[in-house]
Amino acid sequence: MKALRESPRALTFDVFGSVVDWRTSIAEEAAAVGRSKGIEADWEAFADAWRQGYGPAMNRVREGRVPWTVLDDLHRSILESLLDDYGLGGLSEREKDELNRAWHRLRPWPDAIPGLARLRSKYLVATLSNGNMALLTNLSRNAGLTWDCILSAELARHYKPDPEVYRTAARMLALDPGEIMMVASHEFDLAGAQAVGFRTAFVRRSELVDSVGAGHGGTDSTFDIEVTDFLELADALQA
Repeated sequence: MKALRESPRALTFDVFGSVVDWRTSIAEEAAAVGRSKGIEADWEAFADAWRQGYGPAMNRVREGRVPWTVLDDLHRSILESLLDDYGLGGLSEREKDELNRAWHRLRPWPDAIPGLARLRSKYLVATLSNGNMALLTNLSRNAGLTWDCILSAELARHYKPDPEVYRTAARMLALDPGEIMMVASHEFDLAGAQAVGFRTAFVRRSELVDSVGAGHGGTDSTFDIEVTDFLELADALQA
């Protein structure tokens, strides 16, 4: 871990996987739908497959093959491609919408709420997620997550790790990039933030499958801080 020359003024957080446990949450919601329909399937594999569609869907937007599309709508299009394979082809439109909103109900990691509370006592804390504003607002409310500000890739109309996302966040916080620390469990995200001058904190989470960096693989970057959870991060930042 590097010695910080001075503390950041703000911390921006990736959300999916870094703050909330998307895999377990999605698998359990899908399993509940399956039980209600008498359908048996590997719901963890379903969750993984849904998440695996995330990177390629964002790349289609990033490369201009489709116009700007918020993550809720990308999630819905990926869901449509999976339904038949998992026996869910008979769901009504209302049921599909409700299942898609499972991403609004993801549960936080056990350390997330107490860790964020400690960090927020000393630093400005904000999301900086590819989730759209409505998704992040509902997710935070449902999970009991408290932020000083919700920032989304939707505001930049780009997806991380495009530099526009991080630059937009810095502009909206009226801070220089070097005054902000990006916190994430995805190396591609931190490398993108690092490229525009953010400081970085890598949180090692237990996601078993994470293809969100499709086209943006692992890096050899050295991050300012590496921790296993937000409580350890609070210790490192003396919060």
